[in-house]
Amino acid sequence: MLDSLHEECGVFGIYGNGRQDLPSLVYYGLFALQHRGQESSGIAISNRDEIRCHKAMGLVSEVFSPDILDSLSDAEIAIGHNRYSTTGSSTAQNAQPLVSHYSRGTLSICHNGNLTNCISLKAKLESEGAMFRTTVDSEVIAYLVARERNRSDSIEQAVRSVMHQIEGGYAILVMSQERLIAARDPYGLKPLVMGDLDGSTVFASESCALSAVGAEFVRDVKPGEIVIVGEDGIRSEFIDHKCRFAKCVFEYIYFSRPDSRLDGISVYESRMRAGALLARQYPVEADCVIGVPESGIDAAMGYSVESGIPYVKGFVKNGYVGRTFIKPSQELRTQAVRIKLNPIEAAVRGKRVVMIDDSIVRGTTIANIVKMLRQSGATEVHVRISSPPFLYPCYYGTDVPSRDKLIAVQNTIDEIRDIIGADSLGYLRADSLDEMLGEEGHRYCDACFTGDYPNIGTGIDLMDEDAGKLEK
Repeated sequence: MLDSLHEECGVFGIYGNGRQDLPSLVYYGLFALQHRGQESSGIAISNRDEIRCHKAMGLVSEVFSPDILDSLSDAEIAIGHNRYSTTGSSTAQNAQPLVSHYSRGTLSICHNGNLTNCISLKAKLESEGAMFRTTVDSEVIAYLVARERNRSDSIEQAVRSVMHQIEGGYAILVMSQERLIAARDPYGLKPLVMGDLDGSTVFASESCALSAVGAEFVRDVKPGEIVIVGEDGIRSEFIDHKCRFAKCVFEYIYFSRPDSRLDGISVYESRMRAGALLARQYPVEADCVIGVPESGIDAAMGYSVESGIPYVKGFVKNGYVGRTFIKPSQELRTQAVRIKLNPIEAAVRGKRVVMIDDSIVRGTTIANIVKMLRQSGATEVHVRISSPPFLYPCYYGTDVPSRDKLIAVQNTIDEIRDIIGADSLGYLRADSLDEMLGEEGHRYCDACFTGDYPNIGTGIDLMDEDAGKLEK
């Protein structure tokens, strides 16, 4: 939606072991991860002698043609990336994978996440003579890996050294001319899974991308783990960090596809549980339950099952509105929402409706949706949100706006209800997130709801200079 959260980036990589179809496999893997980033897409390959890359602004299907994929067909290792910018502007220059040439060879990197110490780290490197061509924090990682590789005996040693220097949330794929390395931040904030395709090792941001290429899910890459794949097989090591597991809870609420399974938890089942929790926490007499596509649908079905109120399809979503959609002038904003999403009048006319959505950010879009439901004949509209209210920005790669733009910071629940025009409003309680995920022990990051930021890396204080600049 127009004021909703934006997806994070998606990464996909494969060590081929003799396969001849690596570019096509990466293409289909990125296609399955398109929901995580729609600004740019790219694939880099190694044929052992050199690393080549093709990337551009646009969707996967727009960036790659059969001829382009054929030009990369000598790949023995390949990595790919879909980008949504959380740091750095949306330009072709900032598209990934990044390719770096240095004294001991060439490497390519793609990255999902955000470094909380990027600003100070980049300033320090520039003071030492480093020059950067992009405005993305991923280039800081690439520069550090290349620098550390000149000082160490192997690419994995370089990656391990860099992981002790960077702070934040990240899932990284690093490709040298001979090896593929996957690394996940010590808190597990960003998801990264590992699969097997007839002896070829595959990494992806979500398990749905493994399924898309016919790979078998092997396991999740663990927090703080480095997985090295080369001619000598697969090895794993961990950096020395003692910290709690803090996977991003919003992966389950919104970001990930429902057919994905991350860190042992089904995204679909977690959304069904969220809907059931909402039904218990905020019961209401109604005639039907509807969900705002896409991530609101599973929660709506969970609400329906728990409450006994029938679920109906309440909206039609225009699947052809992508990144090229031109935002209209202010006076046409309601019509803009209709272009992307429109109520089914026959399903809601004369009905008391429970409408489930995943979140409210600024409130403008959901107000327009409630208005459209009333115009379509709904007699009552009861809004239920399958996440707690957003009260704090995210510094780890989720595009949560600064606090002055969050409707829940400026208004009470009753005030938000009146602003969006609903008959009632209920948010999922923050203390029920354990139950939503189906596990105990608060093994997730919910800082955007609670302000309880994981103490990343060496102990950055997220109220310090870097955090202030990041929020601005």
